[in-house]
Amino acid sequence: MTTAPDPLLRFRDEFPILATSTYLVSNSLGAMPRTVPAQLQQYTDAWQSRGVRAWAEGWWELPVTMGSRIAPLIGAPTGSVVMVPTVTMGMSTILTALDYPAERNEVVMTALDFPSVKYAYEALAPRLGARIVEVPSDDGLGIDIDRLLTSITERTRLVAISHVLFRSAYILDAARICARAREVGALVALDAYHSVGVMPVDVQALGVDFLCGGVLKWLCGGPGGCFLYASAAMSARYAPALTGWQAHRTPFAFDPAMQYADGGWRWLGGTPVVPALYAGLEGPRIVAEAGMEAIRAKSLRQTAQLIADADARGWTVHAPRDEARRGGTVAFSLPHAAEVARALLARDVVIDYRAGAGIRVAPHFYTTDAELAAVIAAMDDILATGAWREFAGVTSTVT
Repeated sequence: MTTAPDPLLRFRDEFPILATSTYLVSNSLGAMPRTVPAQLQQYTDAWQSRGVRAWAEGWWELPVTMGSRIAPLIGAPTGSVVMVPTVTMGMSTILTALDYPAERNEVVMTALDFPSVKYAYEALAPRLGARIVEVPSDDGLGIDIDRLLTSITERTRLVAISHVLFRSAYILDAARICARAREVGALVALDAYHSVGVMPVDVQALGVDFLCGGVLKWLCGGPGGCFLYASAAMSARYAPALTGWQAHRTPFAFDPAMQYADGGWRWLGGTPVVPALYAGLEGPRIVAEAGMEAIRAKSLRQTAQLIADADARGWTVHAPRDEARRGGTVAFSLPHAAEVARALLARDVVIDYRAGAGIRVAPHFYTTDAELAAVIAAMDDILATGAWREFAGVTSTVT
């Protein structure tokens, strides 16, 4: 039986690292598009030739211009998405926009949300009069949806959770969570760093109030390019305390009093990180061209194959088997997993390792089936030959 050609592989030439490495870590850092140097050259050319005038010639508006390119990828209206330096900052900005009266001061999170956001929330919440309610996990893999929904009550002000859990790629049922929040008058902020770019996301269909994500991972846009979506109703009603002059209605008037701009602009902060935004323009463009439905279908097929390969070897899979709950990554534990991960990296098989999850393998739309077979074969060889011993006791971090 002849296998049909994979139309998504036409994009492989757009990513130079694929010619030199078996690159399976787009859940951590997406491959760089070959056109990024040209984008950065435009930035340096503008700085060199136009100097301070570059601000008025596109730099100042770039967080909103790029946000409008991201917007179609999450089903958001133009002008409702802006770029911020980090998801942690974006989620914190949302937290500071709300009030927390004693009768409605709870912020619902889960035990498996990304730690960086939790660090910020746990530090900020007491200062704002908010109280974190953490929903535990029974298995370290996912969160029981009924327990989560029950935790959202009339005392809940904000539900601030990951759309896809970073260790296990477990997809939380955002539609049900948003529906429950609406029932009790709570708001929802999704951390979608591990979903946007590898699966369809539609903020309007979900009814989510806020969403943050970034181009670093599945959108292949590099560090420093994160985005914040706020619905029109949220921008009309709220404004963040964590703010800066770019959120001012007339920033160059240098008004001593804050007057928030309308729409997405009001969620910005200080001077934008212009080079990171230039670098981040190309990846989302390519992902949009590839198409989210096609990317999702391929991701499900390839992650299912990885799970089958792990099962055949008796490795413990730390990923949902239900495809409706599975994101783009498969993590599995195998003997000497940390050492095997270092051995793979030494062979230019690029994966990552996380304590409690094991080796994480993340195929993307540009990944071939042969590359998946190669990473499994490499792990077999490292275990069979004892090559992992060379890396025993190595203390360098596996990213």
